[in-house]
Amino acid sequence: MIEQSDVIVGYKRYVQSIQDLTTGKRCVVSGMRQETERCREALRLVSEGWTVSLISSGDPGVYGMAGLALELAVEEDLEIPIEIVPGVTAANSAAAALGAPLMLDYATISLSDLLVPWDTIVRRLEAVAAADLVVALYNPRSRQRVRQLEEAVEILLRYRAGSTPVGVVTAAHTDEERVEISDLEHLLDLEIGMRSLVVSGNSKTKTLGPWLVTPRGYAL
Repeated sequence: MIEQSDVIVGYKRYVQSIQDLTTGKRCVVSGMRQETERCREALRLVSEGWTVSLISSGDPGVYGMAGLALELAVEEDLEIPIEIVPGVTAANSAAAALGAPLMLDYATISLSDLLVPWDTIVRRLEAVAAADLVVALYNPRSRQRVRQLEEAVEILLRYRAGSTPVGVVTAAHTDEERVEISDLEHLLDLEIGMRSLVVSGNSKTKTLGPWLVTPRGYAL
C-alpha cells in the first residue's frame, strides 16, 4: 500500500522509520498532539484524487489513526475509499521480546489521560486487576506524566503479589530496543518512558530463564 501511494502522512518519527519506502513520494509530517490535523489533511488529499497512506505505529486500529480517520470522513460526508491495513501492535511486539506473557486472557490500557479522564482509567485498572488479567500498559510515563504509572502500580499491588513478574520493553524491535524483566514491587525502579510498554503478569505468570511466560494451561 505504501509503495502504491503518492503521499505519506504521519507523525514525524513514524514516517522516518519507513524512509526506505518513501523515496520519491511527498511526505506530510507533523508533531505530537496533531492527530486530527493529520487525518483531515490525509482525507483532503484523498478527496483531491491522490493515493494517500496515513501512517500509524503498530496497528492503525489499536491506539492508532484508523478510528479518527473514519469519524472525520463521516463527519465531513466524504465518500472516499478507505482501506485499513493491519499491523503489529506494541503489546504484541513487546510480548515477543519478553517471551510469551500474553498467552491467555489479557487487557491493554493506556495510562495517558489526555483523551480519557483519569478516573475512568482508574476504574478500568481496578477491574483488570481484580479479574487477575495480564495487563499491557501503553503510554506508561512521560516527562509530564509520572504519577499515573505510580498509581497504576499501587492499584495492581492491591490485588496481586509484589513478586508478580513484570516486563518492560522500550523501542521494541528497533536498534534502541531495551528489554527488562523484574517484579511488580520493583517496577518503578526501571527506566520507563513514552516509548516503553509495560506488561504486568497475573497470578500464573512466571519467569523461565530470560523469558516471561503466562501458561495457557496445557498439560506438560
